[in-house]
This record gives sequence, C-alpha cells and structure tokens, in this order.
Amino acid sequence: VQLQACGGGLVQAGGSLRLSCVASVRGFSSYAVGWFRQAPGKEREFVASISWYGDSTTYADSVNGRFIISRDNAKNTVYLQMASLKPEDTAVYYCAADRSYYVASTTYLYWGQGTLVTVSS
Repeated sequence: VQLQACGGGLVQAGGSLRLSCVASVRGFSSYAVGWFRQAPGKEREFVASISWYGDSTTYADSVNGRFIISRDNAKNTVYLQMASLKPEDTAVYYCAADRSYYVASTTYLYWGQGTLVTVSS
C-alpha cells in the first residue's frame, strides 16, 4: 500500500486547508485511515481517524470542531478539511492506513511521506 499525502502549504491563522491522502491499493475500503502530525521538536501525535466506510470518526481534542475527516472510497482518497487554523497546527501531516482500525494509535502499518502545513500568526 502506498499513500500520498498532499495539500499542505502556508496559510494565515484563521484560514483553511484541505489535505488529501491518496492510496495506491485495490480494495481501499478494507483500510482504516488516520491522520497524524509532527511539529518540530515534538513527537508525532494523533489528529483524526476514519473507519473503513467512514461511519466512525475520531478526533484529537485539539482539533475537534475545527477539522473534519472524510473519505471517498471510489477515489481511494481520505480528506482532512482543516478550518480555523492556529499557529500551533503547524506541523508535517502524515496519513496512515491499516486493515485494522487503530483509531488514535500510531500502530498503523502503512504511512505516507507527509505534507507540511505552516500557519502564520
């Protein structure tokens, strides 16, 4: 399984961005997906996750109410819509996938290369 995360960039505080995670795999609906982020000098942390058909989603407290995770299995893509961005959201964002739904754990087997999100104040 190969994952390609994209959509990062520079945005002002209060702005929005949409990240995409495109998977190169047959049977994408068999994989749960999570988004994680890592800021400079900090450990990787959970952001959001979505179950195989999107009927279950989980968010970190820090992004709940501002970020929305969704998926389109026909396009092998998971999205992370980010709104009301804050400077503390600045990080490299990674998507991860696994046949098991690990929710907030970093145990996912497959990881993308990351996309940088920079939020200026």
